[in-house]
Amino acid sequence: MTVLLTITVLVLVAIAIWQMTKMFELSQLKTAQTEIANDTDNKYNGYLMFAFLIFIYGITIFSFWKYGKVLLPEAASAHGGDYDYLMLISFVIIFFVQTLTQALLHYYAYKYRGEKGKKALFFADNDRLEFIWTIIPVIVLAGLILWGLYTWTNIMDVNDEDDPLIVELYAQQFNWTARYGGEDNVLGLANVRMIDINRANVLGLDESDPNASDDVIVKELHLPVGRKVNFKFRSQDVLHSAYMPHFRAQMNCVPGMTTEFSFTPTITTEQMRLNPDVVDKVKRTNKIRAERAANGEPNSDPWEFDYVLLCNKICGKSHYNMQMKIIVETEEEYNAWMESQQTFSQTMAPAE
Repeated sequence: MTVLLTITVLVLVAIAIWQMTKMFELSQLKTAQTEIANDTDNKYNGYLMFAFLIFIYGITIFSFWKYGKVLLPEAASAHGGDYDYLMLISFVIIFFVQTLTQALLHYYAYKYRGEKGKKALFFADNDRLEFIWTIIPVIVLAGLILWGLYTWTNIMDVNDEDDPLIVELYAQQFNWTARYGGEDNVLGLANVRMIDINRANVLGLDESDPNASDDVIVKELHLPVGRKVNFKFRSQDVLHSAYMPHFRAQMNCVPGMTTEFSFTPTITTEQMRLNPDVVDKVKRTNKIRAERAANGEPNSDPWEFDYVLLCNKICGKSHYNMQMKIIVETEEEYNAWMESQQTFSQTMAPAE
């Protein structure tokens, strides 16, 4: 009901503004009433086109200067460089074409503005021009698409070569849970129908499956640098999307099925914290937090960079809070952390 009343009020306000505009036009008795643009109108429109051209170029330059610093740092995965390079080339082509076409559009709008006694030259058709402006986009787009398909195929090649670490990421409103295959690096069978909260079986692991007994379930994701990781994704409730921006990785988590993605971390958390872009971001963020702390506002503790797993689908009211810390470390540090974790069989509560 509130929405209907709001829409009704907005419609009535729009009608009132329109009527007042018509009344204002009728009150201007000395103004020439004509719907035909004259030379003065066309000249002003030409100048306005130039002004708008300057505006869009200015706002573009400002955006690069102002917001370029909030872009992601270098990719921390083996495939991330290819992903970023493809994105860069695509943006360079788009930016070049947009800059050129906008300049020509606004320039010609001014140069060939309407003038009394001037008649426009009209071509019914021109096969050569039509061929040129058709074949060039076809070639460029075909090249980008083929290159993109090649890159996509390489990135999405999930296989068991190079002894990959097997990790499951389990999504539910509104948190993530990670599961490792344990000593045998094999995940046990699982199904949401087997979830037993009373026995701490929160992921629905099959207790009769011997591969499940040594699985390790954690709330913080640790990855060894330089080792390939094959991720398997499940969702308990709705559609989620596992998004790891610093690794240029994203995969939907679909209820009722298992999806997969694979990448190799190349930069440890400690190394990324020394990256100049990250150092600058931490400095800027902590400056803002210091100001918040001085005003007694919450969420004002100093921030330290960490890799993060996010949900990139709007999955509910607490979607913004669905994230998990990712730590990329050396093989030795990872092994030491893994040895300190309890297995699934050790965490299971005894049956009543």
